[in-house]
Amino acid sequence: MKRICFLFNHDQTHQLAHSLPIAVQMLAQGGNEIVLAYTSDAIGQELARLGGVELAGASMIRLGLKSPVARFAAVWLDSAVPATKALLYRDNLDFFRSFDALVVSEKTSLLLKTRYGLDRLTIIHTRHGAGDRAIGFNRQSALFDLVLVPGDKIRQRLIKEAGLAPDRIAICGYPKFDLCADNRFADSFPEPHRPVVLYNPHPSPKLSSWHRHGRAVLDAFVGQDRYNLIFAPHVMLFARKWTVTIDPPAVARVQPPGAAVSASSHIHLDLGSGASSDMSYTNRADLYLGDVSSQVYEFLRAPRPCLFLNSHNLAWRNDPNYLHWTAGPVIETPDRLIEAIDRAFASQAEYRAQQYRLLDDTFSVSPEPSALRAARAIEAFLATDGDR
Repeated sequence: MKRICFLFNHDQTHQLAHSLPIAVQMLAQGGNEIVLAYTSDAIGQELARLGGVELAGASMIRLGLKSPVARFAAVWLDSAVPATKALLYRDNLDFFRSFDALVVSEKTSLLLKTRYGLDRLTIIHTRHGAGDRAIGFNRQSALFDLVLVPGDKIRQRLIKEAGLAPDRIAICGYPKFDLCADNRFADSFPEPHRPVVLYNPHPSPKLSSWHRHGRAVLDAFVGQDRYNLIFAPHVMLFARKWTVTIDPPAVARVQPPGAAVSASSHIHLDLGSGASSDMSYTNRADLYLGDVSSQVYEFLRAPRPCLFLNSHNLAWRNDPNYLHWTAGPVIETPDRLIEAIDRAFASQAEYRAQQYRLLDDTFSVSPEPSALRAARAIEAFLATDGDR
């Protein structure tokens, strides 16, 4: 029997659905001691919402900062950067040391190895999302003992770009689909017959369309009567007043939508609820409008029109970091946005075959649920880990 901790350590709740289904599967199978550790009340509540009765009786532990110095630093720094997220590891070393394996969806947990010397702790990365951004394939990925991936596209890039050994990668499909595939936003638009557009910008200032063009996008929808809009950006976009990113390095102040947008009955705003990341909106929308968020692949699970905003005038063609932009037209400005949306709907037949190719490369499909495949991959790896 192995002691396995599933850690949910993030500012927001958008990563939970990528590892929670695996935890639920391993709890159901038995044979190992499974502990779910979380780091905020909001995450605990979302775990309960998503996991439901499947988590009844599960061992769940809320971790926090213990040292006065760490708590003081967090008070001053959390408004700009995720200080608590990083400081938490040092304050809970004995807790993490007590496990055979730690399953995570993010990369800050690697501090346990690189800074705090927990070399005997096996750290397993479930990743979060199936996107194409370069940060998902940096050298940090090679520091994990095992990485679970949804399909061959990501496997090949991890080998080539991150230098991750093939025997430390397991293709498991996409466990989030096990949990969220049937979620659907029950909208109450006054004109429900209108097609629904989902605008889903990323937070990163050097990649996102929001900081340059977001207000113009929303204004375009305020002034038209043909489309309903769901504005549900990446949950980290409005999490703080300032967006700070390391890769690529950037800082930008975040301006919220204006009053006219909030007052428009045909525009639904969601700046960070659980529905923003549980596929409720990607399943409901008729067209995806965005930039680099991996949610486009969740939207493409049922191929439909896409439109992408190249707000930074990038030379994106033949760049694997923008492979998803081959799923629909790409525009540089939102000056004639509604006409561009019209054309995206009209030209969907031109992109449908490519969308299916993207799906095949991104998601491995099997009769077995992805969470079961992932649970078996973890158990098989831990059974032989001592021989590596």
